[in-house]
Amino acid sequence: MSQIEQAVAQHYTTGALTERVRAALKASGIDPDAATVADLKAGDEFHTGGVLATDNLFAQLSPTHATRVLDVGCGIGGTSRYIVDKYDSRVTGVDLTPEFVETATALSDLVGHSEKTSFHVGSALDMPVPDAGFDLAVMMHVGMNIEDKAGLFAEVSRVLATGGTFALFDVMGGEVDEPLDFPLPWSTLPETSFVHAPEIYKDAAAAAGLELVAETDRTVFAIQFFEDVFAKIAETGPAPLGIHLMMGETAPEKFQNYVKNLKAGRIRPTEMIFKKSG
Repeated sequence: MSQIEQAVAQHYTTGALTERVRAALKASGIDPDAATVADLKAGDEFHTGGVLATDNLFAQLSPTHATRVLDVGCGIGGTSRYIVDKYDSRVTGVDLTPEFVETATALSDLVGHSEKTSFHVGSALDMPVPDAGFDLAVMMHVGMNIEDKAGLFAEVSRVLATGGTFALFDVMGGEVDEPLDFPLPWSTLPETSFVHAPEIYKDAAAAAGLELVAETDRTVFAIQFFEDVFAKIAETGPAPLGIHLMMGETAPEKFQNYVKNLKAGRIRPTEMIFKKSG
């Protein structure tokens, strides 16, 4: 693991995460030992828009129970469990942060998805999975922590079978070229933040043999999502279960800086879908 990867993993490590998720479930009136996938949704989809964003992306995909899915940068496994619950696919998750992998495994066991999900510690640049082993790779808000976009796309191309799909939702560079305000949900300091323009992604994909088939700017969606979240917090206070559990005490400042950068045009949440040709 490189020094940057070690710093990224440290950024996401908050300590006793599984226990804090269980406590948040209990505080929400949910028996932690009888929780469902739906019960976890408020806190296990660690990306802009949460499960609404996952719905947006997967409405453009068509996995089945036979689809072999790789969740790149799986976090605590929210998207993986979503896929199993909705499509009955088998999902392999890889993440840099050991605490996330431990929590992903525990939560999947909790909701009865242990037979359909497996989670592994590893870098997105060197994933511990076989060549051509997957029909679909998904990546939700991971590229912002990876400087080597060419290496990322080459690795995804390696693990995809011919005709496979790579679908991602990342925070990319906006039209305004200004320094970002920190801290942010994915990075406390600029040294571990690699927000690149959409063209960087597309060039890296083309070099790896992946053809762009769809691209969607989700800026308007993101602004509305955060306005709704902030309004709800102002009215009722923060919910016990939420993605703030993965961001520590600085979560409010990270969210505020995200929206500030978003409205200033410095960042652009973007979906992209690629196909691996023969």
